[in-house]
Amino acid sequence: MTAQINYADVEVGTELPAASFPVTRATLVRYAGASGDFNPIHWNEKFAKGVGLPDVIAHGMFTMAEAIRVVTDWVGDPGAVVEYGVRFTKPVVVPNDDEGALIEVTGKVAAKLEDNRVRVDLTAVSAGQKVLGMSRAVVTLA
Repeated sequence: MTAQINYADVEVGTELPAASFPVTRATLVRYAGASGDFNPIHWNEKFAKGVGLPDVIAHGMFTMAEAIRVVTDWVGDPGAVVEYGVRFTKPVVVPNDDEGALIEVTGKVAAKLEDNRVRVDLTAVSAGQKVLGMSRAVVTLA
């Protein structure tokens, strides 16, 4: 695959299409199985509350992976992401109901770099709280 977005067509301030990602307890159990991260704060409400959390929380790496989907969907090639980092600022709390939680992600081109690369800054919010800080990706465009 190659990036479907041309460097020449992108300006600083270009907004990526926003996306929302639902998260349920079932989502967390599936992610735990795939990742091997069975920490009970991600599936056991009694344990999570016992260690001071408001409820079960999503895996940080899961939240990070959902956020970068805004970039990979936009560019059309996951391999175009050459750098990605975040700071975890708040947990995504996932209640035990039919709705779960929602991670809402927006992105904007923050800088044009050399070699057809751009830096994209992401904002990820759940329940009105910013859940990732300093969320940035460097992407190689066509």
